[in-house]
Amino acid sequence: MKNVTFKNINGAGITMSANIYFPSTFVESNKYPAIVVTHPGGGVKEQAAGLYAKHMAANGFIAIAFDASYQGESTGEPRQLENPYTRTEDISAVIDYLTTLGYVDADRIGALGVCAGGGYSANAAINDRRIKSVATVSAVNIGQMFRNGWDGSVADADAMGYLDFGSNARTNDVSGADLMQIPLAPMRKEDAPNEELAEAWEYYHTPRCAHPNAPGYALTRNLNQLVTYDAYHLAEAFLTQPLLMVAGSQAGSRWMSENLIERAASNDKQLEIIEGGNHMSFYDLPNYVDQAVSKLAPFFQRTL
Repeated sequence: MKNVTFKNINGAGITMSANIYFPSTFVESNKYPAIVVTHPGGGVKEQAAGLYAKHMAANGFIAIAFDASYQGESTGEPRQLENPYTRTEDISAVIDYLTTLGYVDADRIGALGVCAGGGYSANAAINDRRIKSVATVSAVNIGQMFRNGWDGSVADADAMGYLDFGSNARTNDVSGADLMQIPLAPMRKEDAPNEELAEAWEYYHTPRCAHPNAPGYALTRNLNQLVTYDAYHLAEAFLTQPLLMVAGSQAGSRWMSENLIERAASNDKQLEIIEGGNHMSFYDLPNYVDQAVSKLAPFFQRTL
């Protein structure tokens, strides 16, 4: 594994930080297919994204896990900004960088994302034709989650209060007061509305997988972008690349994978439901991660 930094030329003056994982038989003079692995909302490259990147490298790919702009070891102020449009553009910025590497085959680049990173990866594939295939694990369309709830039971219009809250936060933020924050995973176990999201607290805030660069919150001002964002916007027309989505049978987020499978224009699309897994199972539990990898590796080997 090699840590790298590079300029993101999307206009905000960001320097990205990423870890590149190499196949065990790597020879720099050869060319390899590459996979961009995008972390969940509130996560960093050293957590689930790095785990999947390591597995993809073990299956013959160059794999790169990166910290989003304004997060982790990537630069940008204010910290913990979670603007979904920036997050999607970050993926294309990483692809920009990959195309400069002599050992990467620029015609064989795929995208893999976990949780919100899955939604961002799908959105990037809709926008960026350099992505030749896309896969997700426990995918979350973060816009759907914020406006429709974890289980999809809230009507769009009923999320209006979040827009008011985000709008007021923007006024607060320029007043000189501390920037307002919202959790992307429960900050305390007692805040979790169900056992599945209590596991999200455990993942981010206990020795299970806590990382000092992953505080687990975003800025309240981002509600204005998040609530109105659709990671799957125009998938019916433009998401034509091969698509694989992996989700657990017990995942509260499963409906967001089912939604994209229904909407995507691709003629090569597949939803793999793994029995017994919930949303968090695929972040780090070996049994479920291994089952996901057993679907992901052959998919990318076939499509890249």
